[in-house]
Amino acid sequence: MKYLIIGGVAGGATTAARLRRVDEKSEIIMLEKGPHISYANCGLPYYIGGVIKDRSKLLVQTPESFGKRFNIDVRIYSEAIEIDSEQKNVTVLNHQTEEKYTLSYDKLVLSPGAKPIVPPIPGINSPKILTLRNVVDTDRIKEFVDKVAPKKAVVIGAGFIGLEMAENLHHRGIHVSVVEAAPQVMNMIDPEMASVIHQHFKEQEVGLILNDAVTSFEEINNEVHITLKSGRKLVADLAILSIGVRPDTTLAQKAGIEIGTTGGVKVDQYLETSKKDIYALGDSMEFPHPITNKPTIAYLAGPANKQGRLLADNIVYGHNRAYKGAIGTAIAKVFDLTVATTGLSEKQLVKEGIDYKVSITINGSHAGYYPGATQMTTKIVFSPKDGKIYGAQIVGEKGVDKRMDMLATIIGMRGNIYDLQEIEHAYAPPFSSAKDPVNQVAFNAENILKGLSNHISPYDMNNRNEEVFVLDVRTPMEFELGHIKGATQVEVDELRNNLDRIPKDKTIFLYCGIGLRGYVATRILLQEGYKHVYNLSGGYKLYQSATDNQENPILIENPNNNNLESKVNKTDNMHTVDATGLQCPGPIALLKEEMDKISTNAVMEITATDMGFYRDVESWCNVTGNTLIQKEKKEGVITAQIMKSANNDGFSVTSNGDDKTIVIFSDDLDKALASFVIANGAAAMGKKVTMFFTFWGLNVIKSPKAPKVKKDLMGRMFGFMMPKSSKALQLSKMSMMGMGSKMMRYRMASKKVDALETMIGKAKLAGVTLIGCQMSMDVMGVDAKEFISGVEVGGVANYLEAAENANVNLFI
Repeated sequence: MKYLIIGGVAGGATTAARLRRVDEKSEIIMLEKGPHISYANCGLPYYIGGVIKDRSKLLVQTPESFGKRFNIDVRIYSEAIEIDSEQKNVTVLNHQTEEKYTLSYDKLVLSPGAKPIVPPIPGINSPKILTLRNVVDTDRIKEFVDKVAPKKAVVIGAGFIGLEMAENLHHRGIHVSVVEAAPQVMNMIDPEMASVIHQHFKEQEVGLILNDAVTSFEEINNEVHITLKSGRKLVADLAILSIGVRPDTTLAQKAGIEIGTTGGVKVDQYLETSKKDIYALGDSMEFPHPITNKPTIAYLAGPANKQGRLLADNIVYGHNRAYKGAIGTAIAKVFDLTVATTGLSEKQLVKEGIDYKVSITINGSHAGYYPGATQMTTKIVFSPKDGKIYGAQIVGEKGVDKRMDMLATIIGMRGNIYDLQEIEHAYAPPFSSAKDPVNQVAFNAENILKGLSNHISPYDMNNRNEEVFVLDVRTPMEFELGHIKGATQVEVDELRNNLDRIPKDKTIFLYCGIGLRGYVATRILLQEGYKHVYNLSGGYKLYQSATDNQENPILIENPNNNNLESKVNKTDNMHTVDATGLQCPGPIALLKEEMDKISTNAVMEITATDMGFYRDVESWCNVTGNTLIQKEKKEGVITAQIMKSANNDGFSVTSNGDDKTIVIFSDDLDKALASFVIANGAAAMGKKVTMFFTFWGLNVIKSPKAPKVKKDLMGRMFGFMMPKSSKALQLSKMSMMGMGSKMMRYRMASKKVDALETMIGKAKLAGVTLIGCQMSMDVMGVDAKEFISGVEVGGVANYLEAAENANVNLFI
């Protein structure tokens, strides 16, 4: 038997090696038109970037070593140019000698791969415009980067190879911009998942231009001038073309072999083409997708290698093993992020008209209390009938690969969300959590399937009807750092006591930081009789990424676009805070707590792994008046250096004799509101404010979650008669047995006026000092444990001391 194989990379080399292992006696000839076989195609960008130092490591086998080990006649620089399927022979052109000759075969395998798309753009043939497909291309780019030392590069196309090239050029110290004609990078994933990558470009200071295409290249003064469809112009020393690839089917078409609707060679389940004894595999072959059953091409090394093994067995042993197809599992490193996908995306399901549901969760890569945990965003799409999973996507820093492998296994086995819930993973704190992210996304999917929680996408939230009531269930501090326009803030822990602020006759879109607290709030409201409640998938963090500007249009002709101040050198006196592993709002809460401990002009360095902290820390500094010296993100860890400012709004303020003091004697709702309106206004102007709560005023600062405390008889009687917390305060006029206060709260909410509890939270954040009068507490039978957090207990001396430095003194 004589086997002839055309193409010597992934599919062809694997087929040849397997053929020899199962058939020692037959003749095997492998043709490769280039100089290399069996090379690590996926490692090429990392050699250019200097991550892989030794070029020889890219060459899994040389023609000589491969031929010797497997007794295969390997012929490089040998291109098959014609097939005669009737006579069963192939015409070969030797590119070194220009000689043509004919080879016969009994079985022929086509594995020519794919070729890069090079559109007819004016100026595209410049030697400064390069493509990356093989080792020869790699050598050409590497030599250019090493010898010319370009300062500016543009990558055209934002698929896997394009983004890997951008990262590796950036790693070489080259200022890079990426141009993509589509509205997002990595078109195989969904927009909200891609948005996380878009925002990461800003963190890395790499340019990103979307929805724009190249119309011309022009070489001027040893530079490439690139004109885009929008009229924008970029100037670079080097351009990498990575627009995409198409199946190399030139030879097959000439031989009359049937080509499928995707442009790939059509094969049957045994990988045989329309011509008997001619087979095809790899990037040049199309095959029905296991989920849609429609033709597709998997431009991936993994499926090509598996196809090679299966095909060799079918050639030797007969057509016994049917190929089941590839669901398209892929992964890529994009700077500090890892992006992975498998199966169908939401976009594909819409295109195919397949009904589906979506589950998105954000979880830690391992137990949060073990150092180094980072967050990952996981999305699955599944059938609303039986929970069968159609596809999955993950974006994160660590542990993405093993989660995607689990998801791909379940999807490949046609599994559902219940199979995913029960998947048994290896657990220890350094590696995972007791409930792994893949379990969690399946639990969330079940809640959606059973109607326990209805979800909306960030785009649904952004395009909502004006009549929708938007509810933010995060803490007041988180709300202050940034929120969705028009939202009403009620912390999830206070939700049951604030139902009067939430209309039952409206559709409610609610959200938290990442979705978990939003689910808890959803369950509370649905069980309280609210009918139309929807939780924002991925919470405010994903909403920010999805609705922010998706581009980072750094003008590449001005690459030194760095707005960050110079770093402060770390010293032994710097206050360091480790917030890694904490999820929202943990890092910001810890930052506030630790900032209270340091003196004015001291510098704190805080590290965190919550992806949202990169934005939050800047917002927090803007709100509190502290100075963000610098921030950076490296290998999933965000490091920020912050100088405590003397004029911050959130912490100790040096008195200038114009402080404000307020005595709150009343527990009337309207008077309490007036007190905090004045206090917050003064604090916003940089004034030091002290609020002294005495007698009935103590009820304003009681916590609705106060623990039970032991009291004497008189204390119990006062406690029975007085409001339990600010939630129960009545109006001084028109109280109407409590109806007045409910009307007032509803009116405030409709007019977008903060509730009293929100005002109190803002006052605490702004550094307003809250003091409970010790004498009044003793008389009224109030214990300090009944107060909200942050209240100090003092006497008249504390008040008088504050009043000495005040030029305004109010009694309410």
